[in-house]
Amino acid sequence: MISQPFYDPKKSYQENFDQGPFGAFADGKVIATSGQPQHIFLNSPVFEPFGIPAGPLLNSKFVKAALDKGFDIPVYKTVRTKAYPCHPWPNVLPVKVNGNLTPDQARVVASDDYKEPLSITNSFGVPSFSPDFWQDDIAKAVSYAKAGQVVVGSFQGTNAGDGNVQAYIDDFVLGARLVKETGVKVMEVNLSCPNEGTAHLLCFDIERTRQIVESIKNEIGNTPLIIKVAYFKSDEQLAKLIEAVGNIIEGIACINTIPAEIVDDNGKQALPGEGRLSSGVCGTSIRWAGLDMVGRVAKMKQEQDLKFAIIGVGGVFTPQDYADYRELGADAVMSATGAMWNPNLAQEIKGKVK
Repeated sequence: MISQPFYDPKKSYQENFDQGPFGAFADGKVIATSGQPQHIFLNSPVFEPFGIPAGPLLNSKFVKAALDKGFDIPVYKTVRTKAYPCHPWPNVLPVKVNGNLTPDQARVVASDDYKEPLSITNSFGVPSFSPDFWQDDIAKAVSYAKAGQVVVGSFQGTNAGDGNVQAYIDDFVLGARLVKETGVKVMEVNLSCPNEGTAHLLCFDIERTRQIVESIKNEIGNTPLIIKVAYFKSDEQLAKLIEAVGNIIEGIACINTIPAEIVDDNGKQALPGEGRLSSGVCGTSIRWAGLDMVGRVAKMKQEQDLKFAIIGVGGVFTPQDYADYRELGADAVMSATGAMWNPNLAQEIKGKVK
């Protein structure tokens, strides 16, 4: 069901930050869940292990609205140790995809029609305010969680582009320290955004990922750490990642988006600005990839006798999508695009999934 989204693609990032959320997320209605939480997510009791991943929940107002609508595991948008600008508007466009979007599908045509089955591209560049703002705001978001709910804090390091690897790792550690100071009970490090490692995506650089994860865990101690990763085509590479960090981390969130060139009907770059031809696609067309990754990660986790939680993300629009992820081994499930256009998704899942 497509309704008014809580993030308005027609407005700039700053306008959404200042004025949002929108639609039913702005109606102030709190949907209470009765009884006692029946699930445990990384040491925290939750009513339903379902939430919204890092991205669309821009600040504590958005997080509070998600909690009020029954999304029991909302993730506060990824932050950095310094202020970082957003890409120019537009940042969200619907895209035309017939069936599944695969990593080998190099080009996708943008649309102006948000309709089912819905897939979108989002191109923000992981903007962040400074810690002077977001530390207090994350703490506020954490305070909004009711019994059976937990807020996750997401962060990433920033590559200064000077080749100083240790400084890059240290920035992740500083981010982890600053996020932990907010009082979050669960943390997530974003390893799935472009151009941050020696490989195209940091999560594909296994050795650098291991160094960063070890350094973060040395800083945050027993606070559960989730790593957010992209889609791995290679079983061998995925197995190496799990072998490298599977006994250090407490969770793996998969997946983020699948990148493609986004063009208009004339074949020209749809998103303005240098470096924005390629952009991540999410929504219905990547559901197959999220499900595939969860199944493969669950199998490798069992084979290696590891204990980390698996968080399934990608194309979740219905209770059946949620159930499919859980059946494949996801300990928790999250929805970004589906939740943005359907504020009742959590309640639909709670009403139909036991």
